[in-house]
Amino acid sequence: MKYDIIIVGGGIVGLGTALNLINSNPRYKILVLEKEPQLASHQTGNNSGVIHSGLYYKPGSLKARNCIHGYNLLVDFCRQNDIPFELCGKIVVATDEQELPLLKNLYDRGHQNGLKNFRMLRSEELKEYEPHVTGLAGFFVPQTGIVDYKVVAEKYAELIRQKGGVINLGEKVTDIKLESAAVTVVTTRSSYSSSLIVNCAGLYSDKIARLTTPDLNVKIIPFRGEYYKLKKDKEYLVKNLIYPVPDPNFPFLGVHFTRMMKGGVEAGPNAVLAFSREGYKKSDINLGELSETLAWPGFQKVARKYWKTGMGEMYRSFSKAAFTKALQKLIPEVRETDLVEGGAGVRAQACDRTGGLVDDFLIVEKQQVINVCNAPSPAATSSLAIGETVAALAMKRV
Repeated sequence: MKYDIIIVGGGIVGLGTALNLINSNPRYKILVLEKEPQLASHQTGNNSGVIHSGLYYKPGSLKARNCIHGYNLLVDFCRQNDIPFELCGKIVVATDEQELPLLKNLYDRGHQNGLKNFRMLRSEELKEYEPHVTGLAGFFVPQTGIVDYKVVAEKYAELIRQKGGVINLGEKVTDIKLESAAVTVVTTRSSYSSSLIVNCAGLYSDKIARLTTPDLNVKIIPFRGEYYKLKKDKEYLVKNLIYPVPDPNFPFLGVHFTRMMKGGVEAGPNAVLAFSREGYKKSDINLGELSETLAWPGFQKVARKYWKTGMGEMYRSFSKAAFTKALQKLIPEVRETDLVEGGAGVRAQACDRTGGLVDDFLIVEKQQVINVCNAPSPAATSSLAIGETVAALAMKRV
């Protein structure tokens, strides 16, 4: 069967794109292909469930614009579809003198990105929001919230199917053939014809992109983020969300505390190189994928630049005591015995050939193909806005 648009990837970005397309033109024949037996199996289903406010991102960047717009779209969508969520707010805390200028820069960036009703907090004022936190200063971000993104993704899928879209599970894309009149997508089960392909394959977005763009300048480097959970009798230590001041040179936010929509409090994540694109455990090793990562010139440059940071993250991965120590910077009362092993997620981080960890969302286009090649956090918050952006690009071609 011929479709107008085929979307590769059944995560929240692919589904958000499909929903935008079918809402824009109900006559579009849309097919979503997902290699797993269920939707939202990877980044969407293994993140911390935070609704991001747009605080961290460079003003004017795709991340900033899509996060702030996507935040409003997501909150409205949850309200309209009775999806549980909560805008509980979070505090960002500086714990040593060197972090104070970075805290002020982050505060200013929040204002530049249009955030309202947040103010700097003195040390004693932090305890009004989080009584067990210790820090020199900080600020409260009221717009931050929590939600279960798997529930959101499943609602996207339900609406897509109701509006006539097709979602095929358990079909891995193995080839894409560009022809003058159409594009043929070959999967492990069948082949399909379409006018346009939209690649939202997340951890495999670069591999799908290289089927049509062999000279692609980025490679996905998988980073595993490991979490602990606070024991039930210690959950009182955290009211909502507590974040450190992030390292501005490293695209991760540092270990933090997050109250979950489905209950409990997560602590983490760290950020370590995963030895497989689906390496949710330390023992998950794919020698082929690991070799590709190590051979990529960009990763080699990243490793040389951040080796000290990387070693610290790896040490915390194997040492619960070291992980606890990092958490104690925010809440000194936390003890190693208060933590039980939680889950893990793998972040698809695009790295270019020169060693740049791509900070912004990255979309690479050809006439018959749109590749979403970098969509890490806050992609879940931004999913409807990214979908809107990609849908607009797609509709120019179909």
